[in-house]
Amino acid sequence: MSRLSGPALRLTVLVGESDRWHHRPLYSEVVHRARAAGLAGASVFRGIEGFGASSLVHTTRLLSLSEDLPVAVVIVDEEERVRAFLPELDGLVAEGLVLLDRCEVVTYAGRGPAGDRGGRPAGGRGGAAE
Repeated sequence: MSRLSGPALRLTVLVGESDRWHHRPLYSEVVHRARAAGLAGASVFRGIEGFGASSLVHTTRLLSLSEDLPVAVVIVDEEERVRAFLPELDGLVAEGLVLLDRCEVVTYAGRGPAGDRGGRPAGGRGGAAE
C-alpha cells in the first residue's frame, strides 16, 4: 500500500445509477479503471435524491424514479496521479459531472495481510477514548 498524506486532489464523478458502460454499471467501470491505474482508492456513494442538467428530480420517494438515483464515485490521490487519470473518463462519462477539489489527507490507513488493522482493535479506532 502506498502512503498518502498531505496535499491531495479529490476527483468526484457524479452519474446516474442506471448509467452503463458496455452493460456494466458506469460507476463500477470508473472504480475498476482507478484500481488498474494504481490510484490510492475509490468509493461509491448512492444518493437518495438529486437532479442534474435535465432538472428531473430522482428520489427514493417516487417509485418510478428510484431506478436512476444519483451516484458519486470519489477518488483521492496525489494531484499528478489524479490528473493523469482524467483521460480515462473521456468518452466514459457522457452524462454527469466531474469535479476536482484540492484537499488534505490526514489519515490513510488500510488493512494489512489477512485483515490486520495495523495494531488497532477490530472495529475500533484505538486511542485513549476506547
